[in-house]
Amino acid sequence: MEERFLPIGIQDFEKLRKGGYVYVDKTKYVYELARLSTPFFLSRPRRFGKSLLLSTFEAFFLGKKELFDGLYISEKEKEWSEWPVIKISFGVNSYENNERLKERLNAIVTENEKLYKIEKQNNDPAERFAYLIHGIFEKTGKQVVILIDEYDKPILDALYTDFEEQNRQELRSFYSPLKDCDKYIRFLFITGITKVSHVNIFSGLNQLNDISLNYDFSSICGISETEFEEYFEPEIKNLALRRKLSYQQAKEKLAAMYDGYHFSQDSEGVYNPFCLLKCFMEKSFGSYWFESGTPSFLVKTLQNQPIFLANLVNGRKVKEDQFKNYDPDSKNMLPVVYQSGYLTIKDYNPERNVYTLDFPNEEIKYGFLNVLLKKFVTVPDDDLGLAIDNLCDALESHNIDQALSIIKSAIADLPTIVKKDMCENYYESVTHLMFRMTGYNVVSELQNVAGRSDVIVTVKDSVFIFELKMDKGQDFEKVAETALIQIDANGYSERFAVGGKQMFKVGVVFSSGGKGIVGWKVKMS
Repeated sequence: MEERFLPIGIQDFEKLRKGGYVYVDKTKYVYELARLSTPFFLSRPRRFGKSLLLSTFEAFFLGKKELFDGLYISEKEKEWSEWPVIKISFGVNSYENNERLKERLNAIVTENEKLYKIEKQNNDPAERFAYLIHGIFEKTGKQVVILIDEYDKPILDALYTDFEEQNRQELRSFYSPLKDCDKYIRFLFITGITKVSHVNIFSGLNQLNDISLNYDFSSICGISETEFEEYFEPEIKNLALRRKLSYQQAKEKLAAMYDGYHFSQDSEGVYNPFCLLKCFMEKSFGSYWFESGTPSFLVKTLQNQPIFLANLVNGRKVKEDQFKNYDPDSKNMLPVVYQSGYLTIKDYNPERNVYTLDFPNEEIKYGFLNVLLKKFVTVPDDDLGLAIDNLCDALESHNIDQALSIIKSAIADLPTIVKKDMCENYYESVTHLMFRMTGYNVVSELQNVAGRSDVIVTVKDSVFIFELKMDKGQDFEKVAETALIQIDANGYSERFAVGGKQMFKVGVVFSSGGKGIVGWKVKMS
């Protein structure tokens, strides 16, 4: 078989094409967008190919026709032209403070002043940027193409610090010339992980076209299910051979691990390209997205709002405005979690205009839950996997005492990041989290006509219905008995009774003083 080179980590289109790497042709999107003069914005998770997309735009507008031989755009584009390009990227540094951002802004302008031989006018980045755009137009007689990559990184790097607002204001000032210089701009494309609302960084760009949820561009980054089979049949076959799977089994495993992203209602599924290519190279189904680094802003989000698990699991139903834009002053962190790739669109109800968000695939689900679990339990990292294995064994052997003892040990003390008035939410969330890590079917707050059950765990031959209560100074046995009565009174077990599985109803009582589990009662049926 001909040797094939996989472009893992390659973000430069010219390097990719000249190096003979496998390229999933995205130039249809480049062609369709480049014909317009509308400013565009695209939000996608990290490691999804945003930088490569901008590099492809750059090569196209610089008129490097030879790089596009054999691609979609080479057949469509009849008149190749060269345009001056300003490319701005914030991926090279970290911006925990405002001075680092100012240094980067000045470096960006200086680099382009030298490239186009534009004389520096003063030390203000925004004024220099405006003069740069105008100067390039005057010197070349052509409008300028502006490509901005990772525009939001300086904000995310400074999240929940005093510098977050400073960085936001600095960027808004820097980008302010884009409105006044509109007549000098041929094309503007902006990418990031989040779309920040409230204090709009691009407030002057009233016509900024956000294509993040646009059906026609849902596969502009990543690898669609169609592209997966069209471009990577040899790699799928090699993986199947190494893992002793059939071709179909390998495809199904790849889909379960790395597919499942949907960036529009009713759109085709999209694979995370970095993880898929890493799997092909390693010939192993690893957790490559998390191995490449947990985004720091996720950790900061958890520290700022430590318990929001109930808002994330079991298919969160939301309106579009609840996850589309990130408002820095809001306590709704759903936009950050969705836009960073931990949740994706799984369903859409057109009659109610309601989206269902959930984990895209197994890699993300278990990686994300693992990050949460390590943050909120007292079990050392080295023992965490063993604790989960023991929890699986306890459930399979119907040893509820052992199962709850494992959870009790894990949440013996309230973490310092969790306030006393949040402990009820904390206990419920972490209990669910530990059960979810077992890999069994776990549902929280399952709704029926009488109410919502707290946690239901289904294993091979059994169903465990857990009702969680706080003691509030009462005797735990009385509270546990109340929990068992509630399970029966509300009919939580009825929908599972027809399956022939053994049923365990468990009333679990937590300390309202932050001391963890104080006791439990079990009823079999």
